[in-house]
Amino acid sequence: MTIDEKDLLNSILDSLARIDYIKPEELPNIDLYMDQVTTFIDTQLSVSKRHPEDKVLTKTMINNYAKNNLLPPPVKKKYSKEHLLALIFIYYFKNILSIGDIQAILTPITDHYFASGAGLNLEDIYSEVFRLEEAEIKNMQKDITRKYHTSQQTFSNASDEERESLQHFSFLCMLSFDVYVKKHLIEKMIDARAAKENKPSEKHTKKK
Repeated sequence: MTIDEKDLLNSILDSLARIDYIKPEELPNIDLYMDQVTTFIDTQLSVSKRHPEDKVLTKTMINNYAKNNLLPPPVKKKYSKEHLLALIFIYYFKNILSIGDIQAILTPITDHYFASGAGLNLEDIYSEVFRLEEAEIKNMQKDITRKYHTSQQTFSNASDEERESLQHFSFLCMLSFDVYVKKHLIEKMIDARAAKENKPSEKHTKKK
């Protein structure tokens, strides 16, 4: 492995290590107006931006989520801690899933646990899910390292000039295939749950 290759792999692994989630204790204990919500989310999740000028969530996005029943409506134009938790879930889902699929996943949770007065609430669920994040990132780092080393063994017969770009392409293909398979699995699970509950999946509702 060359120095440049080591630098690339280490940069990728370091970027994964910097991924963090908003901890429940970091959420404001007071209700927020829309501008405060977008500022808070944008600041807390800034590490996930591809470009510095990108916005994590905008007012338009949040209004659309409410219109599509992904997000319970604000109370007197104010958003509670549980609204913020729901928005964080939506943010992570929206990068790979359609609005219909996010509805299928998230609506049963918000229907039962949003502003729940007894037993589990949305904060409990959020904490339970995201506490696994540190161990999962370590597993991902190992998997990405393995994929990277595998990609570096490809196109051994290519010229020196071609090999680097082809191996880079191989690495991207391996990462993309991993995302594709997991996205396909999520969609299959959503459709299976919808069929079990005799509900139309997104695929069928689009035809109406």
